[in-house]
Amino acid sequence: MHIPSRVRPILPQQPSFASPIEERVHRKQRLAAALRLFSKYGFDDGVAGHITARDPEYLDSFWVNPFGMHFGMIRASDLIRVNHQGEVVEGNHPVNEAAFAIHSRIHASRPDIVAAAHTHSIYGKSWSSLGRLLEPLSQDACAFYQDHGLFDDYTGVVLQAEEGDRIAAALGNNKAAILRNHGLLTVGKTVDEAAWWFISMERNCQAQLLAEAAGKPQLINHDSATLARHQVGSPYMGWFSFQPLYELIVRQQPDLLT
Repeated sequence: MHIPSRVRPILPQQPSFASPIEERVHRKQRLAAALRLFSKYGFDDGVAGHITARDPEYLDSFWVNPFGMHFGMIRASDLIRVNHQGEVVEGNHPVNEAAFAIHSRIHASRPDIVAAAHTHSIYGKSWSSLGRLLEPLSQDACAFYQDHGLFDDYTGVVLQAEEGDRIAAALGNNKAAILRNHGLLTVGKTVDEAAWWFISMERNCQAQLLAEAAGKPQLINHDSATLARHQVGSPYMGWFSFQPLYELIVRQQPDLLT
């Protein structure tokens, strides 16, 4: 009897699109899902916070959540498109000036990324007050090892493009940045990736705060931390890690897709 060799299951792959219209719908639905998840995790804080996704056709503009609308209510159809001059070119809601000042400069300086996320999450802004980078305390934290920057300044609400340029410079080519006395910022080649890195970074801030409150943490050495970053910190792993969360929130709140 012939016994077939064991076939290794193929991991899911990122989708491809037949047109910019199809890709735009996809990005907007992922953006709405990310905002709903951020609400579910308590990352919303009044009217603060924003996630953006570059439009696949009009590359000098991005989709963003409307200013003043709760993350937990946003549907794909509520999102607005803003150009790099700060003008709302699609949608009937206002744009958060800070969202424009920060995200327009990040999208302009990083043509390799599609999405960026920033909110005033509790552990992110708590950790940011220390003005320090995260340490390689765990396998999960290694995703950010030598791959996040520090904007070591605070001058008030970011309303000027020049301040956005300074934040973009601190981000550099990394996947994330800690904005001192402000919070976290993450980016990705997909909305999924940017959202997952934010969720993960927030949890790693919480973990390091807890660990340092309990004692002196033992750090992972450089070689092992670098290896782990390649294993768990790639754009694909960021995208893949978001998929179960997307499926969960869509099943629980299907109206977000409309």
